Amino acid sequence: MHPSLIASIFLLSAMAQAIAQTEEQRSTLADQKEVAVTIYNENLALIKDQRKLQLQRGASALAFRDVSARMRPETALLRSVSAPGSLSVLEQNFDFDLLTPQKLLEKYVNRTVSIIRTNAATGTETTEQAQVLSANSGVVLKIGQRIETGIPGRIVYADVPPNLRDRPTLVMSLDNTGNTQQDVELSYLTGGLAWRADYVVELNASDDKLDISGWVTLTNTSGATYRNAKLQLVAGDVNQVAPAMQGNVRAMAVAAAPAAKASRDMAEESLFEYHLYTLGRTTTISENQTKQVALLSATGVPARKELLLKGNDYYYQGSYGELGQKIKVGVFVEFDNKESAHLGMPLPKGIIRVYKKDGAGNAQFIGEDRVDHTPKNEKVRLKLGDAFDVTADKKQTDFKKLGGSGKYNYVFESAYEVLLKNAKKEAVTVTVQEPMPGDWQVLNESHSSTKGSSNTAIWKISVPAEGSTKLVYRSLVRY
Repeated sequence: MHPSLIASIFLLSAMAQAIAQTEEQRSTLADQKEVAVTIYNENLALIKDQRKLQLQRGASALAFRDVSARMRPETALLRSVSAPGSLSVLEQNFDFDLLTPQKLLEKYVNRTVSIIRTNAATGTETTEQAQVLSANSGVVLKIGQRIETGIPGRIVYADVPPNLRDRPTLVMSLDNTGNTQQDVELSYLTGGLAWRADYVVELNASDDKLDISGWVTLTNTSGATYRNAKLQLVAGDVNQVAPAMQGNVRAMAVAAAPAAKASRDMAEESLFEYHLYTLGRTTTISENQTKQVALLSATGVPARKELLLKGNDYYYQGSYGELGQKIKVGVFVEFDNKESAHLGMPLPKGIIRVYKKDGAGNAQFIGEDRVDHTPKNEKVRLKLGDAFDVTADKKQTDFKKLGGSGKYNYVFESAYEVLLKNAKKEAVTVTVQEPMPGDWQVLNESHSSTKGSSNTAIWKISVPAEGSTKLVYRSLVRY
């Protein structure tokens, strides 16, 4: 080993020993000037905690209290804001073993405590010395020459072990070459802070327009409170290195709205390949709290309702006969995320809950769906449930194998009948979507179809009020 490296190691070791012998300086929330919280969701946040401290020159030990209990200590960085470069962190320890009666007892295993017993009749107290032998699933004590289990009285401890804290604390060994009074900032990544987007949509009576409101829902289980915090939300799938034996954690993508549509409290800007939301005021994020902040709103957004009957591709390859009676027809609502549709803002993924007013004017819940991140000019499509009054009967009326042997070169011809029934008092249009395998074609049909994709035939069928319509078609598939 190089002599200069050996000298440096001895110097750091000597400084660390000197610091360990100095009295610990404590910093609490009373020293805090400001705190900024940037949440990436999915259990990740960046904390920037700025405090005004009175630090002694040279070597010192600083206990930075009231940090997150779920801090990732390897990401912690302390720097001087008022005197850059004047502080050096030689060593740091994250004490998250919090003071409780059980923890205190565990720390006193193989140490001596005092047991105080009270005579119930006379009120007289007696004190005995006891050695704690075990604190696992109860307590085992050695009192004199006897062994006792359970707690025979009050336990009195001589002191609190130094590594047992009442609040999560980052203990740092410092070397200060600057002024005694400094503004410092501790930044670190932590778990226990998450956010998601929630939306409320109200459909109009004719199902062709909707009003939408978006909320940011924050959840804090980090073990700390962030008072009057500057809140920011990062938008984008931020990659993280996965710990061993654990899955990847990805930050939830969030996006911003134009000022005219977004909440007046929220501002948006681009950040690398992401977006960044900034709340225009400070907010307190309390420990074990869920809170909501307005995100966006829009009214009069054009909407489209679709009744969809979706088939399967298996019955184009064999003889099946009856394919189903009273098959449910799915109900979908979709809208365009465009400025011309009164939106035009990237929408963070979340749950959209849809309501509609009944005959008495009361809003009733009619379904919800989870949507992924939706950029500007894309379509939002929601499945709200299945129709009650619109059903379908489906059967295969013919099947022929025209060729093929072994594993390839099969040719099948088959025919189908789909009876769409509508019990409503108004006519409806049902989309029939049939996925067909291989090289396919529709040979003949009662209603005109379109090719939705390379393997999908689509029919738009009008069904009269309290009536029915029958779709008949024949197909040929090769594969």
